[in-house]
Amino acid sequence: MNERVRVMLLLSSLHGGGAERVAVHLLNRCDPGLIDVRMGLLRKAGPFLRDADAGRIDTSPIGQDWLAFEGHNSGFYRPRKLIAGAVFAPANVSTMIRAHRPHVVMSFLKGISVLTYFVLKGLGEARPRWIAREGNNTDKVIDDELANPAGRALIKSLTRRCYRAADCFLANSHEMARGLHDSLDLDRTRIRVIHNPIDVAHIQRLAREPLPRPQARPFIVTAGRLEYQKGHDLLLRAFAASEAAKDHDLVILGRGSREGDLKRQAAALGLGSRVKFPGFSANPWAWFSKARLFVLPSRWEGCPSVVAEALACGVPTLVTACDFGPRELIEHGQSGWVVPPEDPAAFGVAMDMLLAQPELTQRFRVNGAARAPTFDIGRMVEAYTNLFLEQAAAPRALALGA
Repeated sequence: MNERVRVMLLLSSLHGGGAERVAVHLLNRCDPGLIDVRMGLLRKAGPFLRDADAGRIDTSPIGQDWLAFEGHNSGFYRPRKLIAGAVFAPANVSTMIRAHRPHVVMSFLKGISVLTYFVLKGLGEARPRWIAREGNNTDKVIDDELANPAGRALIKSLTRRCYRAADCFLANSHEMARGLHDSLDLDRTRIRVIHNPIDVAHIQRLAREPLPRPQARPFIVTAGRLEYQKGHDLLLRAFAASEAAKDHDLVILGRGSREGDLKRQAAALGLGSRVKFPGFSANPWAWFSKARLFVLPSRWEGCPSVVAEALACGVPTLVTACDFGPRELIEHGQSGWVVPPEDPAAFGVAMDMLLAQPELTQRFRVNGAARAPTFDIGRMVEAYTNLFLEQAAAPRALALGA
């Protein structure tokens, strides 16, 4: 192929976390001499917009107010949102694809991938190649979204059908690739793995900046959406029972639907002012670099970029061995510490142990910072570029099957 490969990245908005940050990296960093990257958004909104090249972002021409959605994913299944999605979203995505005529489209996360499946099915043999990128533990996400067993089974069946139809299924960890291959019965030859990219130099530069306000006590930090998946409720229980709570604060960065519940839980546990909720931070790395520990108490993940970012900041890191990803990022006992998921007692013991062993945590600082370049943006963007070129050079796409 002599012409530049045209790629369209499809997302609902630039609210969220890891997936949206990856998309912005690709929009800004892919070699324009090889790849013409455009982004298609159902709604032009979200904190990552300020980092993206606005001239290469397309958005829904109609129904943006109806498509507005932030918060817990269960809200998407309310009748108003389902109807708005069915009415406006397919037409808008189809319009964006027809306007830009990409050789390859890449959908991010389950909801947009299901939408992409139906849009591309309608385009028949005129469709572009399709990469379905998943960044989370799909089964766990659906279980969290829907309480009704019949609803869960229906959405899992639909998701399986869509991901099986993609020309390429892209996972962001090898654990995820293995797990979803088994649960979704994916074609192994279509699966690729690329870890989430982090901009090590940028992170380390911003990590040296001062905090918005000085902290009176040493602190432990975590960052992520304030949702059930992230396990902040478990962290509060672990912190309340730990020795660390006597002379450390706990800083929880992020926003989400459970913020009020978490603040009430912290008060009920008697933690008072020792737990801080600064909200979303455009520079979480300044917090990471000045913390005694970074902790990730998640119940499940895909491959959490925030862990690699913590390594780049040289902060000792404690994570859960949840499915999927943390065990792939952290070398237990060398670049960080790993404990079982959903075990607040073990998590609290590990926090106290690490705070009491400066030689061990110094090893984590050194080894973590040395490991971080494994996930550097340069390597990962090269891997994405090769994937886009591979898919564009593949035989002409056929109409999607059932």
